[in-house]
Amino acid sequence: MTLGGGYLLPSRDGTPIPAIGLGITMKTDGKSTRDAYSLFEYAIPPETDGPPLHTHTREDESFICLTGRLDVTLGDREFVLELGDYLYLPRDVPHAFRNPYAEESRVISVVSPAGLERYYQALAELPPGPMDLSKVKGIMDDFGILLHVQPGER
Repeated sequence: MTLGGGYLLPSRDGTPIPAIGLGITMKTDGKSTRDAYSLFEYAIPPETDGPPLHTHTREDESFICLTGRLDVTLGDREFVLELGDYLYLPRDVPHAFRNPYAEESRVISVVSPAGLERYYQALAELPPGPMDLSKVKGIMDDFGILLHVQPGER
């Protein structure tokens, strides 16, 4: 629904980006926000890891937990996000997230400045099957994201 240039998207609506085994739904991108930010809704299935430990050098992220729980490593600290919790993940700080729990976790992620949508789209273009970290690392390098595991590790 368009609201004078803005728009409304119900929960789980948006542009799906099938990447890295997560349900990533793009709610808005740089085109809509004059490159200020991108916003995503992540659905992390039960007992699923997100991306390996990595560092963004170009953007900051924020997570807001909508449902379930999510374990997040941020630098040398560990957090458990629960309903309504907010976590700021600044650029240049290593982080990773995982859902080791029996229920799906859903998180809103705000990324500033915009551009991470192009990274997710590049990941979505990888062939289906197990994650090939050497290919993922190549894509991460293109987007200024540092991978902190060696290809072959998980």
